[in-house]
Amino acid sequence: MPKLYALVAVVSAALIGCATHADKLQDIRAAYNSGNTTAAKTKLDAAIAKNGGDADVLKLDRAMVLLSEGNYREAEKLLREVRDRFEEKEGKDLAEGALSMLTDDQQLAYAGEDYEKVLIRVMLALCNLLGDGADATAYALQVNQKQQLIIEKSKSKDAEGKNLKANYKYVPVGPYLHAALREETHTNYDDVARSLELVAQWLPDFPPAKQDLERAKSGRHSRPGCGVLYVFTLVGRGPYKDEKAEIATTAAMLVADRILTAAGKQSLPPTIAPIKVPRVVRPINQVASVNVNVIGHPEGRTQTITDIGQMASEQCEALMTETLARAIVRRVVKKGIVYGVKEAIGTDKSQMTSLALNAAGVVWEATESADTRCWGLLPDKIQVLRLELPAGEHTLNLQTVGKNGAFIGPAHITKVQVRDGRNTYALANFPDARLVGKIVTNDAK
Repeated sequence: MPKLYALVAVVSAALIGCATHADKLQDIRAAYNSGNTTAAKTKLDAAIAKNGGDADVLKLDRAMVLLSEGNYREAEKLLREVRDRFEEKEGKDLAEGALSMLTDDQQLAYAGEDYEKVLIRVMLALCNLLGDGADATAYALQVNQKQQLIIEKSKSKDAEGKNLKANYKYVPVGPYLHAALREETHTNYDDVARSLELVAQWLPDFPPAKQDLERAKSGRHSRPGCGVLYVFTLVGRGPYKDEKAEIATTAAMLVADRILTAAGKQSLPPTIAPIKVPRVVRPINQVASVNVNVIGHPEGRTQTITDIGQMASEQCEALMTETLARAIVRRVVKKGIVYGVKEAIGTDKSQMTSLALNAAGVVWEATESADTRCWGLLPDKIQVLRLELPAGEHTLNLQTVGKNGAFIGPAHITKVQVRDGRNTYALANFPDARLVGKIVTNDAK
């Protein structure tokens, strides 16, 4: 009975490590969103040491913690490392693909979701802006370049052969950052206008777009004696992936079971376990925007330049056909192996052996887990407010605003230094009403 023993060995191996990434992420997200960045780093370091195969995606979360604490140089270093690792892993190994058919998609090397690959470039640009800004323009350009490559090189097709990624929405924060950087040169206003036209095209409901474009076409960065303060805020608890059962697909598999069993001599393991797939979860967030008050000057509220939660949800749905197809193929492979073992050992002569194999097959399918690995500490939205201010030191006051327009959190204050004819950048993270970490600025350069 060597084939039976082999099947039992495969099933036993599959039973090990059934916890999903979503389970591991719960405590990390809770610590981070409550503002306990020290605990979040400790939990992340332990998870990285224990789960080597998930180290890259966990490092993305560590980078977010470091950025919120103001350690933008180390955050940029980690983001660059993971960006390069994801690039290396985009061509998945065939052996990994075969193994995933015997277990689940968690066996595949994680090369990042498409939205994560794009957002790494966004976060790299923000980190670099808070440093010397030398590579920020290159990073901003990479945002669009990467998304174009993802769409153009996509092998994800629907039943009619159409590209499943063709309708991905472009990310406006990339050209917005590029426009801000080019405008500061005071000599590249045509480039500024082209980038802002993309922002207006991709995000027509972004209120400042028209005003920004008019300013660029007039060739003016700021009034004499003034500079510009860009306040970027990371708002809301961001999307993450959780495991969901696909009931409709399970019903289809039950039909497939009956067809296959009727066509062959051997019975198949019944489909009891539902097919599990990853679905993007968007938490209900209380923060709508952040009020920006520079003491002695008109205040404003940040506006959404990129909706990460929407981006993640739409891309997950766009590829769900492919995800389901892979899950169905996995079930067919597993049932085929059980059927083959029965044929090889002749279970038509032993009802008990047939039942035992059916039971093993059911357990084997039940051990499948959806691949819920994801960048779990992303915000729900990236927001921004541009303010033109007199050169000099100013007191910056940030306070979260709820969906009803009222203040819902405490005020957070810092000093910023605005330079004549230059840009100053501030970044603050509000997953909930209170600031996580600190307000980070580049005005010390």
